[in-house]
Amino acid sequence: QLVYPHDFRLTEKEKTSICYLSFPDSYSGGLGDTQFSFRLRQAGGSRSSPFQDDGRYNREAPVTLQREATHYFGYVYFRQVKDSSMRRGYFQKSLVLVSRLPYVNLFQCLLQLIAPEYFDKLEPCLEAVCNEIDQWPPPAPGQTLNLPVMGVVIQVRIPSRVDKPGSSPVKQCNQENLLPAPLVLPSVHELDLFRCFQPVLIHIQMLWELMLLGEPMVVMAPSPTVSSEMVLALTSCLAPLRYCCDFRPYFTIHDSEFKEYTTRTQAPPNIVVGVTNPFFIKTLQHWPHILRVGELRMSGDLPKQVKVKKLAKLKTLDAKPGIYTSYKTFLHKDKTLIKRLLKGIQRKRPSEVQSALLRRHLLELTQSFIIPLEHYMASLMPLQRAITPWKNPPQIRPFCQEDFMKSLEHAGPQLTCVLKGDWLGLYRRFFKSPNFDGWFRQRHREMTQKLEALHLEAICEADIVAWMKDKSEVEIVDLVLKLREKLVRARCQHLPVKEETLQRVSLYIDTVIGSLPEDLQAVLHH
Repeated sequence: QLVYPHDFRLTEKEKTSICYLSFPDSYSGGLGDTQFSFRLRQAGGSRSSPFQDDGRYNREAPVTLQREATHYFGYVYFRQVKDSSMRRGYFQKSLVLVSRLPYVNLFQCLLQLIAPEYFDKLEPCLEAVCNEIDQWPPPAPGQTLNLPVMGVVIQVRIPSRVDKPGSSPVKQCNQENLLPAPLVLPSVHELDLFRCFQPVLIHIQMLWELMLLGEPMVVMAPSPTVSSEMVLALTSCLAPLRYCCDFRPYFTIHDSEFKEYTTRTQAPPNIVVGVTNPFFIKTLQHWPHILRVGELRMSGDLPKQVKVKKLAKLKTLDAKPGIYTSYKTFLHKDKTLIKRLLKGIQRKRPSEVQSALLRRHLLELTQSFIIPLEHYMASLMPLQRAITPWKNPPQIRPFCQEDFMKSLEHAGPQLTCVLKGDWLGLYRRFFKSPNFDGWFRQRHREMTQKLEALHLEAICEADIVAWMKDKSEVEIVDLVLKLREKLVRARCQHLPVKEETLQRVSLYIDTVIGSLPEDLQAVLHH
């Protein structure tokens, strides 16, 4: 019905997809308001964002919270109430917020404030809200922002890459006598993991492995709310490692990728997809891992834990909740985690405390797995003394899986993790996954940039005048061109180099040009 701001361009295909994804696609008898989220592939590759950002946000934000380049997130507030004046006897409407940022808590909180007003007052309400949001500061990692909207101030801290993983959010002290007192969100994005994972707590190890290996997985849930929360919880359980595969928190049979995912002529893609329509039980039967969950109910005791079942059992529409898979975990179960969570339930510990326990466990597991890889990767960096000013910087040595495996004997995950099992087998499988590829590329890019930065510093320390003494004009002109190119690259790629280093290189270039005959000087200055 309405896109606001009016100048925001969506293709027809995107509009159709958003429409289908904004409503529950299977009968839900529930009346009232529900909230859920989806993720949508952008039509026609990446388009430039309407926001001026030189990439700084993505450099400073944790990799798990970077702005998406080729996907949108949709955050939905859906209302269904009986209304005899409507043709179908119901009022059904969704307000959807579309963003490239995965700030599920912030945006759902925002919708809780806006949507009820919007259903009442329609477009003028959105206009007023957008005028307020236009005044908000951009999300700067590491900063606490006060965001006024509709008479409320939402206060939230944007996480930064330099935050210590697993540290609790910094207590916000800049209340600056805000009146009314702000609505403080503990996190822009972290879900209540304990609530999301309630029916599968005893299988958390298996789910973590399936996510780490980028295995294709279907979450079958009774509602888009349960499906989207479960998918987002699953993809977040590798933090601080980025989940590099595709994921769809909510997916319908009308989706343009429906054929691609349901075809039996090729293996299912590396994706976690959340569905609610029982029809998917038939069409996605050939997928290797299917998690079927019921409604999430918070109760005083440990909810019924689903069982791991054979895929063949998933034939009928009334299939019971369970993890339908033949996957055998590489690592043994962590009994102590379950005991601690059970104790928490008996002592009526608040859900956020239980979630923190769970998040800490997953973080330690991921770090135990990743630290040996980080150490080995660091050993591939050339020595600093091998970096000389007048030669191209040396190459990073290639990653050799067998060498890495040998390094595990004395520096493996067993040093930081009590879990026993086939760690080597897990690494071997991980090397074939998109998550390894994504992690490796990012690390390699960071190391290459570090080498460039060290090379520029080496040039700064060098005696350029002495070097020029016995060089021909051709060699000197060649040096000027190379240095210029390095300078441009350093600025474009925002290399980790001090500004004074860049200025000194700039000065060097001028010095070198000044030593050349005037005709060459004119050409180079030009």
